[in-house]
Amino acid sequence: MTAPAADLSSSRPRRPALILLAALLVMAVTARLGWWQLDRAAQKIALQTAIESQAAAPELASDAQPASESEAQRQRHRRIRLHGTWLPEHTIYLDNRQMQGRPGFFVLTPLRLAGGDAVLVERGWLPRHIAERTRIAPYTTPTGEVEVLGRIAPWPSRLASLGSEATGPIRQNLDFADYAAATHLALRPWAVAELPQPGNAGDGLLRDWPMPAVDVAKHYGYAAQWFAFCALTAGLYVWFQLVRPRRRGRA
Repeated sequence: MTAPAADLSSSRPRRPALILLAALLVMAVTARLGWWQLDRAAQKIALQTAIESQAAAPELASDAQPASESEAQRQRHRRIRLHGTWLPEHTIYLDNRQMQGRPGFFVLTPLRLAGGDAVLVERGWLPRHIAERTRIAPYTTPTGEVEVLGRIAPWPSRLASLGSEATGPIRQNLDFADYAAATHLALRPWAVAELPQPGNAGDGLLRDWPMPAVDVAKHYGYAAQWFAFCALTAGLYVWFQLVRPRRRGRA
């Protein structure tokens, strides 16, 4: 005795509903991702506007410097004028740093302020020697009290490194706590990127600091892709579930 054939008539009405549900789900997800990318672009445009506004604001005097890391973050990219004395014995050369597309070193020297505390100054950039990568190109460091004009910057960024970090003057990265402990300086938890001015012209350091780039175009590109996927899903559903069955029925 053979088993009765399975009744498939009850499952047929479910298939179009499942296809419709799947299409709506894909369209909702891709459309949401597209709007999310547009929102990311709007956030970066606002960030770029804030950076440009800070850079164009009047410079801060030495006695108006940030007192904390959070305050320094709010005043980032703001120009500031400091007075102090260089401490060249604590100079650090950050390796594998580029400027104008060339590899070299960022020269970091702490500046002791009148109050006794210190600020790490990114004084400029030096090219790497082709034959001897540890040879430091000559540059000059003024003695006595100096005036430094720069922009408030975060602590120097970290680069990926293999193995243990070096502890000499040439390093890949510079940790704030370790550096403060090694130098016994009362360091401010931020840095200053020194700007070109008549007082530092001809000292051998390049100071072509680029402003942070805010890449908005990629978010518009991603948004266009997600909206295209959404439109493609809608078009495929209309073609295969509405237009094509009607054509077959007429034939």
